[in-house]
Amino acid sequence: MRTAPVPLADIVAALGERIATLVAELLPNGTCEGHEYRIGSVAGEPGRSMCVWITGTKQGQWYDFGASIGGDGLHLVAHVLFRGSIPDAMRWSRAWLGIDALDPASIKTYRQAAAVRAEEAKQEDERKRAAAFRIYMESVSLPATPAAAYLAGRGIDVGWLAAGRRLQSLRYHGALWNEESKRKWPALVGGIVLESRLVGVHRTWLHRDKGQWIKAPLTEPKMTLGRYAGGAIRLWRGASGKPWRDRVPGEWIMLAEGIEDAGSGVMGAPEYRTWAAVSLANMGSIVLPDDVAGVLILAQNDTEPDAIKALDRAIISFQRQGKRVRLAKPPQQVKDVNDVLRLEAIGGLPDHGTG
Repeated sequence: MRTAPVPLADIVAALGERIATLVAELLPNGTCEGHEYRIGSVAGEPGRSMCVWITGTKQGQWYDFGASIGGDGLHLVAHVLFRGSIPDAMRWSRAWLGIDALDPASIKTYRQAAAVRAEEAKQEDERKRAAAFRIYMESVSLPATPAAAYLAGRGIDVGWLAAGRRLQSLRYHGALWNEESKRKWPALVGGIVLESRLVGVHRTWLHRDKGQWIKAPLTEPKMTLGRYAGGAIRLWRGASGKPWRDRVPGEWIMLAEGIEDAGSGVMGAPEYRTWAAVSLANMGSIVLPDDVAGVLILAQNDTEPDAIKALDRAIISFQRQGKRVRLAKPPQQVKDVNDVLRLEAIGGLPDHGTG
C-alpha cells in the first residue's frame, strides 16, 4: 500500500496519458479530428469551439475558445464535473485512474512521457515562432502592393497610414505557402508582438478577381502562426507618434478584433494608439501597463453567445486591470466598423428604420 500521497503533477501526467479515454467519457458528444477532439464547450454540447489534444506534443491539454479557458486533464475534470473545484477533481481523478493501486514504475512512466511532451511542445513553439519571424522578414513594406490594394478595397488608405509614419506592423508577402490549397498566394502579413518581441504572424491570403484584390477563395483565408496569447498587431501609434516603449502616460488604446476593423478605427479616430487583438478571445488576454488609462473597444454586432461572452470577459479583464473601458459598436444593420467605413465611401449607411 502506498504510504505517501501521489503528487499532483503525477496525477496530471497520468490523466494526460489517458486523455482520449477521459474526454470521451466526460464529453461524449464530440468528434475526433486528427490530433484533436472537438466539442462545443465544457457543457458538453456538440460543436467545435473547444479543442482537446488527444495526441501530439499538446496531448493532455485543452482550450475552450468560446470561454477563453483551458488547461490540463485535471482542470478538464474540474470544469466539466465540479464547477472548477480542483480538490474535488483530484479526488475523482484518483479514483478514476485507480492511482493508489498503481505501482511506482507506472507513475514514473507517466511522468517521463509528460516531460517528453513538454519538451517537444516547447521546441514546436520555438519552430513556429522562428517560421513566423522568417515570414515577416521575407515580407516587404506595404505601400503600393496588392495587400495595400486589398485594404484600399476595404476603405483603408495605406498611403495615408504610412505617410510620415513607420508602418512596420503590416507587410506584404508575394508568394506565401498555404497548406490548405498546397500552393502559394500573395498575402497580407501582420506581425504579432508581445512584450516587444515578435511572437507570431497573422496571414491573409489574397486573390485578384475582376481587377480587385480580395481574400483568396479558401476555407480559411486568414490564419495565425505562432503562440500569440496576450499579443497584438500594433497598428498605429496615435497622436503622440511615439513607439510603445516611449508612450505618453495616460494614453488610451483602441482595440479591435482584426486588422480591417483596427485600420477602419484609425481612419476615423487617428488620435488613438490602435491595436488588432487577432481574435476576440485573445483580447481578454492582453495585459496593459499601469500607465495606460483606458481602452476603447471596437466591438462587432455579433449575436453568437460565445462572442458575447468573450467580449464581456475582455471588458471585465481590463476593468480588473484598473482601466476605464468604453465600447463602440456600429449601427445594428451592419456587422462591424469596416462595414461602416465602406458604406460611407459609397454614400452612407442603408436606412432600415421604420419611421
